[in-house]
Amino acid sequence: MTRKYFGTDGIRGEVGIFPITPDFVLKLGWAAGCVFAREGHSKIIIGKDTRISGYMFESALEAGLSAAGVDVLLTGPMPTPAIAYLTRTFRADAGIVISASHNPYQDNGIKFFSAKGTKLPDEVELAIEAQMDLSMTTVPSGQLGKVRRVEDASGRYIEYCKGTVNGNLKLKGLRVVLDCANGATYHVAPCVFQELGAEVIEIASAPDGLNINEGSGATDVTSLRKVVQAEEADLGIALDGDGDRLIMVDHNGTVVDGDELLYIIAKAMHDQGILAGGVVGTLMSNFGLEQAFKRERIPFVRAKVGDRYVMEQLHSRGWDLGGESSGHIVCKQVSSTGDGIVAALQVLKAMSDAGASLAELKKGVVKLPQKMINVAVPKGVDPLGVAAVQAAVAEAEAKLGDTGRVLLRPSGTEPLVRVMVEGENSTLVKALCGSLAEAVEKALSSLVS
Repeated sequence: MTRKYFGTDGIRGEVGIFPITPDFVLKLGWAAGCVFAREGHSKIIIGKDTRISGYMFESALEAGLSAAGVDVLLTGPMPTPAIAYLTRTFRADAGIVISASHNPYQDNGIKFFSAKGTKLPDEVELAIEAQMDLSMTTVPSGQLGKVRRVEDASGRYIEYCKGTVNGNLKLKGLRVVLDCANGATYHVAPCVFQELGAEVIEIASAPDGLNINEGSGATDVTSLRKVVQAEEADLGIALDGDGDRLIMVDHNGTVVDGDELLYIIAKAMHDQGILAGGVVGTLMSNFGLEQAFKRERIPFVRAKVGDRYVMEQLHSRGWDLGGESSGHIVCKQVSSTGDGIVAALQVLKAMSDAGASLAELKKGVVKLPQKMINVAVPKGVDPLGVAAVQAAVAEAEAKLGDTGRVLLRPSGTEPLVRVMVEGENSTLVKALCGSLAEAVEKALSSLVS
């Protein structure tokens, strides 16, 4: 069935524009409550990030769930992965996060976790959408859901994060700059690293409802790089607005992205003999990461872009580690979803175990030059199914040989196909990407001329 509302990561959009409106979210809460209450009395936990519209949507969800007879636990601002964890520990039937992740404050979204702290199964999302087509009703007054606030949510999550690394890990003497993106980690992330002994210099940790992700966090490390160098810190940690992304900066102010962080964690686990199977990346993972894993004899596979697809591969293969270049890193042996704080702790543990700096550990990955060009796609055309496009791709791949790769990826949000080429020779990469983009554009335009 085609989904009406759910995307790959819940429902997201601009506040005040359908479906991110109070009336829609009210009914979404009711519909979800009806679905989860079908097997008896239900309990759902709700968290949010720090954007101003979170108050409005929290109230709407609360009312809808109560109308369906579902009890509600409210945590207030908490990272997305914290809600996944708390859903499990409270034995709730589901968790709901009000967040638009790395988007600006004008956007918001609703995403769900199952009782296991994982993304909802397709059949549950479809059942909620089917319930949305029905008229909203209210259970008898005596059966309305009750609502209470979880006062110790932050403390529970802080202890959980610390527990994901060996109890002997001490960060004493480590000087860290921590960028919380003025988001949901502002009141928990500093505590985690401080309680493990690190000296923490906080930036972007004063949310006002409007400044989430603004010039900060995992999507903009400009300020973080400057502060790391000015403070002569050992490293910088950047989280995004809802805490599920991680980007780091070494002592030189050099960015260490998701691919490099994934390699550092994987190699440390591999060297200790605790890496289950291999590692899952995505179609956008740099070819240099694939080469690095090949040298270490660590199995590596690519999933479609999106943490949902990374998790699917991990579950199907029985592996524990995967992630994206953007900084979504899943350490499934300790967490049910991507978690920026947990991933950072795994990197710090690798540094401690190796007695090496972040700059030294990242040297194992030599990222290859990459060039990407967007090409417009005529409505209703599948560019990957066009013979002339396939021929152009094959020609480019032949010229690259085993020194690089070619990727054509349709955009999930725009009528575009992203033409990407990676390889060892930057001059060849640029030339091939340009000629391939021209060939693709010519082939597609001929279909509508």
